[in-house]
Amino acid sequence: MKTSMTNYKPLLVLLFILASLITFTVLQNFTKLWTAFKLPISLNPWNFNTQPSWPEPPLRPVVSAAEIDLRIQEIVKKLDQQIPPRPFTHVNTTTSATHSTATIIKPRHTYCRGDQLDIMLEARDHLGHRKQYGGDFLRARMSSPALQAGAAGKVTDFNNGTYLVSFILFWEGQVTLSILLIHPSEGASALWRARNQGYDKVIFTGQFSSGTSQVNADCALVLNSSAELCQYLDAQDQEAFYCVKPQHIPCAALSHVHSKNKDVSYLSKQEKILFERSNVGVEIMENFNVINVSRCNKVTVSVKEKCKPGMTSTAPSGYVWKNTWNPVSCSLAAVDMKKCLRGKFIYLMGDSTVRQWMEYFKTSIQTLKPVDLHESGKLKHQLAVDLDRNIIIQWQKHGYPLIGSTTYSVKEIEYIARAIDRTGGDKNTIIVISLGQHFRPYPIDVFIRRVLNVHKAVQRLLLRSPDTMVIIKLENIREMDSDVERFGDFHGYIQYLTIKDIFQDLNVGIIDAWDITIAYGTNNVHPPEYVVRNQVNILLNYIC
Repeated sequence: MKTSMTNYKPLLVLLFILASLITFTVLQNFTKLWTAFKLPISLNPWNFNTQPSWPEPPLRPVVSAAEIDLRIQEIVKKLDQQIPPRPFTHVNTTTSATHSTATIIKPRHTYCRGDQLDIMLEARDHLGHRKQYGGDFLRARMSSPALQAGAAGKVTDFNNGTYLVSFILFWEGQVTLSILLIHPSEGASALWRARNQGYDKVIFTGQFSSGTSQVNADCALVLNSSAELCQYLDAQDQEAFYCVKPQHIPCAALSHVHSKNKDVSYLSKQEKILFERSNVGVEIMENFNVINVSRCNKVTVSVKEKCKPGMTSTAPSGYVWKNTWNPVSCSLAAVDMKKCLRGKFIYLMGDSTVRQWMEYFKTSIQTLKPVDLHESGKLKHQLAVDLDRNIIIQWQKHGYPLIGSTTYSVKEIEYIARAIDRTGGDKNTIIVISLGQHFRPYPIDVFIRRVLNVHKAVQRLLLRSPDTMVIIKLENIREMDSDVERFGDFHGYIQYLTIKDIFQDLNVGIIDAWDITIAYGTNNVHPPEYVVRNQVNILLNYIC
């Protein structure tokens, strides 16, 4: 019997090694799946103390609160200089799309593909007088609907009432040119002033659980109240949300929140006229004929480098042709999504415009199965996995402010910076961040502080895991008839410039959704599926 057991010893050792390897692989995958379920280091995602409850990462870049405040002040000062006050006594003295003139420089009967077409725009007021200063919020676009083609134009403001609008003629055929006066300079100035005057354009209602009943209370980023307040503080980055404390109920009992627009405006009666729908997005080139573009026997453009994170962008960054996005400075290929994402962990963080990506992934990969996390509503945390290919994709909403008329859970809400800090990261981890739409109703310093804090968190992540891929998805343009004072694209454009400026020093990928949605001409905060598909294709090309 002893001799028989001795003969089996090599086989037993081999089985033990195989079992250990299998266990290790399963644990590795389980660890990633466990992380995807968003179980935080601390059970309470909100820190009511003045100091973080976890040790400082040894490689953390030291940036003091005073330095952040100084950086915010510098950025706001720079923006103030770009958007000076433009008071007006009558609407007639503001910029008029009808009276402004657009002249093609060196016009021709036929243009060649690849040419640059320049237009000199002279802004005039409703009385026909030439404007002496710039600052008009303009949107230039060229399109060929029959070809499903479009591209943004580049606007150069000379700050004297004249503008140079440049179009690159990317395709052959009949091309229509458009220059929209979204807002006159006086309107842009009024929106900038109004934005930075108050935090109360949107009000929140917090729902506190008390046994089997609920108690509601007012909540906000800033609460001017003499009542006792609950402060939900992220002590590390000094960002806070407040609620009036209900009697005999602890602050930790806050479970759900919803919001609504408050009947308040910081615009004068005269300024509001500028934002009536008929005065927003008015065509300046109403009577222009189409432009004819031919090939002209030009040499075929040389092969471009494949798109990858960190590449310098151009203006415009690309164009749409046959409903497909084509970058100017690099090339995109068709990607097999299942093969590309095998073994990858995709972490989508932010607003509903990147939640659309989550829905697109679930629709496009039939083997990607949603995991029930026992939450409800559109803002619930989403997780989907493909166990055969080891694909994990999740979407998580960003922290306050999160505007929504339907009630959503805040039991596990956290700021993006904290979510990044608890992500280990590796070559198979891809983080996509989208911030902007929910910040438009608030003073710009709220957005700048959030972006700076996310920037710091990304910086820490790339120090500990430099092979992690981080992608910043910029804002989509939205509806022209949206509430301009709260949600208009002028606010989005300022944020678009700001976030690009802040992240330019890090090796992250930028998906210029602003430029893409202008090219498609969607004017929808949640663009159609074909636009989302093209945004996601950029991500896939970055990954594979």
